[in-house]
Amino acid sequence: MAKTLVTDYTRCHGCQICETICSMTSKMNKGTSQPRVTSVTWDLEGRGVSIICQHCQDAPCMAVCPTRAIYRDKNFNRVMVSYDHCIGCRICVAVCPFGAMGFDGEARKIVKCDLCDGDPLCVKMCPYGALQYEDANDQRITKNIKLAEMLREMLLSGKTESQVKPT
Repeated sequence: MAKTLVTDYTRCHGCQICETICSMTSKMNKGTSQPRVTSVTWDLEGRGVSIICQHCQDAPCMAVCPTRAIYRDKNFNRVMVSYDHCIGCRICVAVCPFGAMGFDGEARKIVKCDLCDGDPLCVKMCPYGALQYEDANDQRITKNIKLAEMLREMLLSGKTESQVKPT
């Protein structure tokens, strides 16, 4: 079964350890320090959320890539980038519904999560257990939708987590 990275924003404190470990690992293995995960923090609430590629089944980034540099790797069911073919046009960055595609200005290439070849270090290093690498299944997807709806309501209404009830 395919696995996916899952963020439990109720556990995320915005410490950015996931960004730091990703940046360090990327620099050593891929030649760029651009992290493939980004943390967004709400300081007053003491909450954060990690923005990570969801490796969409119908990935919009794959559909719009003019050079077909973005493809699905069958081993881990992940969306990958062939950097030899990427021209750095950033169309994929514009269409990503999660804001999970980045751009390395120095290398002039896009950057995105590659799941660390099936062993994501961000998951191992998260001190709060906010990041998990789990089997992708319908139950997990339903839970993620409910969490996303709660987060959306919090952002739009200015309510705190305790004021927003899950549906």
